[in-house]
Amino acid sequence: MSSFAIPTRDFWRGKRVLVTGHTGFKGAWLTLWLHRLGARVTGISLPPTTQPNLFSLAGIEQLADSHFCDIRAAEALSELIGRANPEVVFHLAAQALVRASYRDPLATFATNVQGTANVLDALRPLHTLRVVVAITTDKVYQNLEHSYPYRETDVLGGHDPYSASKAAAEVVIGAYRDAYLAENGVAVAAARAGNVIGGGDWAEDRLIPDAIRAWDANQRLHIRRPQAIRPWQHVLEPLAGYVRLAESLWQKPSLAGAYNFGPETHAAATVRDVVTQAKSAYGEAQVAWGDGTEGPHEAGWLALEIAKARALLGVHPRWSLTEAVQRTVRWYRRQDAGVDARVLCEADLSAYGEFDREPAGVEPRP
Repeated sequence: MSSFAIPTRDFWRGKRVLVTGHTGFKGAWLTLWLHRLGARVTGISLPPTTQPNLFSLAGIEQLADSHFCDIRAAEALSELIGRANPEVVFHLAAQALVRASYRDPLATFATNVQGTANVLDALRPLHTLRVVVAITTDKVYQNLEHSYPYRETDVLGGHDPYSASKAAAEVVIGAYRDAYLAENGVAVAAARAGNVIGGGDWAEDRLIPDAIRAWDANQRLHIRRPQAIRPWQHVLEPLAGYVRLAESLWQKPSLAGAYNFGPETHAAATVRDVVTQAKSAYGEAQVAWGDGTEGPHEAGWLALEIAKARALLGVHPRWSLTEAVQRTVRWYRRQDAGVDARVLCEADLSAYGEFDREPAGVEPRP
């Protein structure tokens, strides 16, 4: 048996899959991967919120039955989901920025809590639905700044509105699983992923996008909290986990529950480590290091225990932090030089490994 769990096109070919949040960074990458695996993808999301954005540059709309809809609009959302009639759902749509949650907490709670409830409620009448993977965050845990990795059984909480909204969403996910979906034969899991990096993210207040914007403009990158420790990983790492989790739930619904996806505990790194490696990969670049006191509260130490995903799903991290950072910076540099974003994403997917290989005896698609 391989040391890595390897999803195949044999499983995904022809599956009806719904991805909420498909216009976002992770959602666009996931939609591209599922299309590559042969799935029939429906996407529901708000229009892209940044310019540029991966959804447009990589032509993701061409790969899915794409719909723009706010998940807070329950009636319109329910109609779209009913028409899609998915067998597998990946729920990624969210307000995903900590500092934005401080500026507009009510919109954050409405999207992340009520929006999640709206998605799950719209799934209740579906007869062919088998699996739901709802993506939350590594920040759902009540962070006591203890130097140990958080496990799926640890207490949920949240100091800031974003973290609190995602912890509340987990309660909603559990309630819909236990009260409705499980008795309908639907396996529901919550996926908690660490800080992701990778080409195609242009959101505000994200480390690598902020660095690329500053350095491309020949400006100094200002880092507020250089000593903050996070479970950094390339975006393909958690996506591989989500895809494998969905397969496993289909085959064994008893695996329903919460799962952490991140690097090995010892690989959690400081912001300074990541920026230093990014600066080395970029070339000429300037950085101003803050003292950790600027801006609203953010956790100083966060790491995840990933033993459950490793033991039950066979999911292991593949790329080191150094490789993830180098690939991310190279993606932006090559895209800025004129290389097509879809080509760059396809190259990273191929380089990541044989997670989407054809089963034995089947010729790969061109």
